[in-house]
Amino acid sequence: MEKGFVFLDEVLGGVRWDAKYATWDNFTGKPVDGYGVNRIVLSHAVAEALLEARRTAAELGFGLLVWDGYRPQRAVDRFMEWSALPEDGLTKARHYPNIDRTEMFANGYLAARSSHSRGSAVDLTLYRLDTDELAPMGSGFDFMDDRSHHGAAGIAAVEAQNRRSLRSIMERSGFEPYSREWWHYALRDEPYPDRYFDFPIL
Repeated sequence: MEKGFVFLDEVLGGVRWDAKYATWDNFTGKPVDGYGVNRIVLSHAVAEALLEARRTAAELGFGLLVWDGYRPQRAVDRFMEWSALPEDGLTKARHYPNIDRTEMFANGYLAARSSHSRGSAVDLTLYRLDTDELAPMGSGFDFMDDRSHHGAAGIAAVEAQNRRSLRSIMERSGFEPYSREWWHYALRDEPYPDRYFDFPIL
């Protein structure tokens, strides 16, 4: 583990996680290079900010579920390689029904130089503390479509309200939203603004 990074489960009790890129349940259809275990790694700065987010969420009756934090650069490189492969249709309907996989980077859903690899970003959602059920958000994680944008039309009122709640929680905790992905937040004050890390999650 690189100095300055920690495992979420060792420092943030009560925060759930499911490291999607360590599983077969992601847009590539298989575990991604660099993710050797289903655990989330965070920079100390992100972990401290998420501690505040956890407290704020609990006041509203919510808990946090994290899908991704630090992302090895080799995973980003793999995304680029995968996006250039011929379409096989395995994950298209669930993750990118209205674009070609070759358009993911141009449309801003993936980045060749990601804030995740700088240790400053986190992908997450809310769940209800009273029921343990995920808060409906109007689209799933890594659904690469206008429906995932902040302010998207065509989602239910409760879904829009849940997105606003997540945004308020994260902004109060020092994060900035990303307009195209309701689940993606990055620290305003990045700990490593000029570094892209590539240590594997093991």
